[in-house]
Amino acid sequence: MEMRPGLAGLHPGVVMELLGSPARTLVSIVGFVLVVIILATLAYMGAGWSFSDASYMVLLTVFTVGYGEVRPINTPYLHTVTMGLMITGCTGMILLTGALVQFLTITQLQQILGGRRVKAEIDKLENHVIVVGFGRIGLMLARELKAGAVPFVVLEQNEHKAADVRARDYLCLVGDATDEQSLEEAGIARARILATVLPNDAANVFITLSARAMNPGIEIIARGEAVATESKLIQAGANRVVLPAHIGAERIAELILFPETARMLRESTKFNELERTLRGLGLEMEVVVVPQKGALTGLTIEAMETRAAGKFFVLQLNRQAGDSITNPDRGLKVQGGDGVVIVSRSGGANARAMFDAPAEKLRAGRTTF
Repeated sequence: MEMRPGLAGLHPGVVMELLGSPARTLVSIVGFVLVVIILATLAYMGAGWSFSDASYMVLLTVFTVGYGEVRPINTPYLHTVTMGLMITGCTGMILLTGALVQFLTITQLQQILGGRRVKAEIDKLENHVIVVGFGRIGLMLARELKAGAVPFVVLEQNEHKAADVRARDYLCLVGDATDEQSLEEAGIARARILATVLPNDAANVFITLSARAMNPGIEIIARGEAVATESKLIQAGANRVVLPAHIGAERIAELILFPETARMLRESTKFNELERTLRGLGLEMEVVVVPQKGALTGLTIEAMETRAAGKFFVLQLNRQAGDSITNPDRGLKVQGGDGVVIVSRSGGANARAMFDAPAEKLRAGRTTF
């Protein structure tokens, strides 16, 4: 005999497909009941009843209260209207009650299955990144990590923001990161990096302290708002502190995805002097993570620079597998998840936007690729 898996092992979306859309069913039945009430009220008014008497009689019948008839039902017309109302109205209310029960049950079932699915996926993670907070910087950081194909989980306390995280198909856990239990559920013991990017410096310090105590070997990258907070975060156990906020996401993603290149660019005296020289010329050097599906993904370095029309040129290519190629051959293709060290003439934001732009579609006859 063929065995069918239980509901507990199914994705919530599959359950919804199996059981139908309770919200759509509920709306349809409510619409049916309202139509019955309106038509029955008009029918009684057609027999000379006032609106108040007609609507009162309809509600008494539909909700089967049984307080008695408002007026005598003494004509074939009224008999027919009342019998039709009994059948359609009472049936509609039975269906409405069932739809309400189904809607509430499916909603609770979705929450249960969704929570179990998230927990199961987090339990499978190894050497992942925990992103604490899904504000502006958290959103940008999640995009960069997704482009770099790095496993990560977002830990967010606000349920509305958590819904936004799930809508973007990112793994999300609802919880307070200052609570050690939430960090445990996020897999702090198995995580490789924790990036706490909350706009609250005190919370970032506390989270850093807790994370360092729970996993002494984890790398912690913390966001700081005030300059004075940097030393406190370092003392609390942070390996890196990023401030100010407007460069936070790109800097944190750079440290996570390509730590050696980031260290070379940010900590080498030679490169610091080069960066200062470039800034004096109105240029900027940075690492950009190539998205999986972008306007420049899959092109050669030469084709990228040609399309950029002088807005940037490539100094180094960091393969997702870990290889770093300095002064790369112009014929090398850049794939999603790679990191490119670029020098931008018109500002990093414009160069980054070119990488993040959607891939262009090609037409061959009537076919679009």
